[in-house]
Amino acid sequence: MERLSIAKIVQKIQNEEIFEAVSDDYSFTIKIDDYVPYVCGAVHDGHQFRKELWKNCIHTEYERWYEEDPATKAMVQSHPIVIAGMDSRFEYDLNRTPETAIYTDAWGKQLWHQSLSEEMKAKSLEKHANFYKVVHALISKIEEKFSTCIVYDMHSYNWQRWDREVPTWNLGTANVDNNRFGNEIESWRSILEKMPMPNGIKSTSKINDTFQGNGYFLKFITQNFNNTLVLATEIAKVYCDEMAQVMYPEVVIAVENYLKTELKLHANSFYEKHK
Repeated sequence: MERLSIAKIVQKIQNEEIFEAVSDDYSFTIKIDDYVPYVCGAVHDGHQFRKELWKNCIHTEYERWYEEDPATKAMVQSHPIVIAGMDSRFEYDLNRTPETAIYTDAWGKQLWHQSLSEEMKAKSLEKHANFYKVVHALISKIEEKFSTCIVYDMHSYNWQRWDREVPTWNLGTANVDNNRFGNEIESWRSILEKMPMPNGIKSTSKINDTFQGNGYFLKFITQNFNNTLVLATEIAKVYCDEMAQVMYPEVVIAVENYLKTELKLHANSFYEKHK
């Protein structure tokens, strides 16, 4: 893996180079093993939280981890194109607009002892902007090369906070073209429902049950590109003990192994229909 500037990353994409890099500010990673018509993203995978913010933050390390999406990059890491955040959403949220990306409160609790200075905010928002410069360059190249693209926007959610039964997988489709892509949405839901899970975990999947797909990553791509479908895909945190902060690696690996084959087949089917 190389450490590269945003300009260098964009240049490599435009030149269709194969590479794996971390941005020079260490805010995100990108891997391109091959130029294919699909992309995997994990914008909330990151847990880094820059040290100068620690003392001012009211939320504990565990409270931040609880609201992040750990291991979502690992679930898709075997695919040719993967882009993932390294910083915590508590520093800035890549799945929110620049105007709302820096929290003042989070999940009903004030985040900062003292309001952040404009300088502190600017540091975070520069990283947010840089990420989206690369996203734009990446999807532009994929659409240019293949005429279409599908993005698997991987997230997780805390199922134990709900007071009703919730699905293992939720697809948020409120902001994509359901008339145009309805068959691909339903086939992806069906694929996830058939996933074999260890430890007696049942794999269920629904559309717009717990979340509707209102994230900025999806909206940014959908609003800027006419031929790209973004599938906001949320897994309930059955792959960890969300209350004890314990990961279950055998579940993460089971998800990754299933998606190695099934996600690729789904992406290929999408491309054959929409190229």
